Amino acid sequence: MKPSVLFTVLGRMCQFMAATLCVPAAVGFHYGEPVWTSYLFTALAALILSIALLIFPRRNRTGGGRVTRREGFLAVVLAWVTMIGLGAMPFWISGSVPLLADAIFESASGYSTTGATILTNIEAMPLAHLFQRSFAHWVGGMGIIVLSLAILPELAVGGMQLFAAESSGISTDKLAPRIVSTSRRLWQVYVGMTVALVLLLLLGGMPLYDAVTHAFGTLATGGFSPHNASIGAFNSIYIESVITIFMLASAMSFALHYRLFVRLQAAPLLRSNETRLFLAVLALFSTVMTASLVVNGNYATWAEAARAAVFQTASIITTTGYGTADFDTWPDLCRYLLVLLMFFGGCAGSTAGGVKSIRVLVVYKHSTVQLRKLLYPSLVQPVTIGGAAVPAGTIEGILGFFLLYIITSVTAIALVLATGVDLITGVTAVISAMNSIGPGLHLVGPAANYASLPEACKWILSVCMLVGRLEIYTVFVLFTRRFWRH
Repeated sequence: MKPSVLFTVLGRMCQFMAATLCVPAAVGFHYGEPVWTSYLFTALAALILSIALLIFPRRNRTGGGRVTRREGFLAVVLAWVTMIGLGAMPFWISGSVPLLADAIFESASGYSTTGATILTNIEAMPLAHLFQRSFAHWVGGMGIIVLSLAILPELAVGGMQLFAAESSGISTDKLAPRIVSTSRRLWQVYVGMTVALVLLLLLGGMPLYDAVTHAFGTLATGGFSPHNASIGAFNSIYIESVITIFMLASAMSFALHYRLFVRLQAAPLLRSNETRLFLAVLALFSTVMTASLVVNGNYATWAEAARAAVFQTASIITTTGYGTADFDTWPDLCRYLLVLLMFFGGCAGSTAGGVKSIRVLVVYKHSTVQLRKLLYPSLVQPVTIGGAAVPAGTIEGILGFFLLYIITSVTAIALVLATGVDLITGVTAVISAMNSIGPGLHLVGPAANYASLPEACKWILSVCMLVGRLEIYTVFVLFTRRFWRH
């Protein structure tokens, strides 16, 4: 383990954070809000910290500058912890969020693209804070490490270790021979789609500030909105339709989007088994919930029920968390289906959270093969996705992920319940945090927030957000004995 390498990575990350914090500072200055000084102060603190971190490696150059796989995992986790801490400071030192646990929770929720909030009256907050929440979504959506690789060429050496540790899914899809080129191309698509969504929302009559913040939250599948009623505040079928389309697009692989929009290759997206499964689940659950809402009298017409069901299904399966209705008042079947969707999540290589569709597909196919082997013990049949055999090591990794996922969720739920939270609130709050959803049920439902939860509970959920965002393995590998052995 070479401290000089880690100090260099963290130093550059602090520089990047200093730059990003200047954006909400400019927003606050533009609107004449005093809180802009808290962002400027934090940015200066991050810059000073970066200088201190970068001086250390120059005085202690040992072992070269290549980032090993082990250092990649540690650098990613430390970078995210640093990012969340710095992001929380403006909320706390400005006095807008007096409790440190609340400030950390809000920052972790932003950068992890969870969208859960402790704010009881969102519209009363300074616009700079609301902008920062959504901007944090956008930065954390594609991944802070991927962004750093795109703009900091000196990290390209050994960059695949950082990229692999940061990226979600079962594989890392390189679009170019060099990792820095891959990350830049992914961000080109990401920025392009963001601009397109902003323009479409402006055409729908949404003000510029709202269009930008909602575009950030949509492309990052985050869900923070500057309005208490979220997307429901606009009551516009056009806006809901546009955001639904972009939520679904953001929950699909950005590598496939690159091939579609830049290389004009539609076949990979159309042939993707994962994308087909994702859309099939969306269609099935939307249909069932629409019927349930009509039968139970929640909506008078099929059109109204379908409008609410499709948007809410898309919002939850993509782990965005935007709302147009209080689904906690819907029939139990609908609430049950929405909780199931919280686990499902989007596709690998997207900004969405959850366990990912590809993992569900691999486990399903692996299970069917095992059932056949019970009947035919000598059967030799590989698990295939898109006609290609899935390596045994990949299957083992996915099964291990599910085991760790279950253990982590069960443990976190027990800890949350120990703080005095009721069962429904505690279970859905952990599920929401682990899968980057945002709203849960009961005390943390779509019409409520996380402010009433005990302080200890908020710290636990903040850790869950980080663990879930980094796909469990990246965090837990740090707690193994072999990781710290030379």
